[in-house]
Amino acid sequence: MKKVLCFGEILWDSLPSGLFPGGAPFNVACHLHKLGINSIIASRLGNDTLGSIIKKRLTEKGMDTSLIQNDPVYPTGLVNVTLNSYGNASYEIVNPAAWDFICDDKVLLDTAEDSDIIVYGSLAQRNETTRNTLYKLLGLKKTNIFDVNLRPPYDNQEIIEKTLYKSTVVKLNNEELFTLSKWFGFQAEIKHAACSLADKFGCSMVCITRGAEGSALLMNDNWIEHPGFIVEVKDTIGSGDAFLAAFIDEMLKQKNAADILKEANKLGSYVATRSGADIY
Repeated sequence: MKKVLCFGEILWDSLPSGLFPGGAPFNVACHLHKLGINSIIASRLGNDTLGSIIKKRLTEKGMDTSLIQNDPVYPTGLVNVTLNSYGNASYEIVNPAAWDFICDDKVLLDTAEDSDIIVYGSLAQRNETTRNTLYKLLGLKKTNIFDVNLRPPYDNQEIIEKTLYKSTVVKLNNEELFTLSKWFGFQAEIKHAACSLADKFGCSMVCITRGAEGSALLMNDNWIEHPGFIVEVKDTIGSGDAFLAAFIDEMLKQKNAADILKEANKLGSYVATRSGADIY
């Protein structure tokens, strides 16, 4: 069975309705596990109650916690989330947090060497320690999947550009594609921008999520779109992560682009009807 390593932040989303475990790579790993994929999360938690709760929950769900490091100084990550009337979220990300200091220990490097896919984003690269650890993993030249996931003010163009050159598959939303188009001088139209992104950085696939308008995928120079599913949105937290997990699941099954987008949209839409990332 193929093995997927998800690298980056584990944190708690603080919502009006309570605290929910989250972090994009953590959410993806949990959804992959639910889909029957051999997935593992590499991150770092504080030596505190919130960190202990997450490890306990993962263990109860049968997930491997061997790549979750303990930090004696910095706390488990926390994000204060504000929702607008459409359920779209804005984030205040507490800095620093334990996941800013993920070390390149032997256990992590050996597991990465044995993995087929590495999933990562941009937020965990805000600190040099975690960023340098990630670059070592990407140097192993696996199928590197970059979930761009821009979170201002942690959206450094130079870091994003360097990471794109190391990526095989890029997933981003339409607002992020527009930002990258401005940075790199691409045409703003979605298909032209995706093709330019793939050409400039040598990516084999570029996937764009478009909220209520569905998604689009550039795969093997073919362009396909899916209109999405009409649902009653509770909030959008984690829906993109669920989308990516289903995307990876279908990709591992070697499905065609239409099937990949259909299943990814289906799971992403379902999570949007739930509170938080709905990983349990």
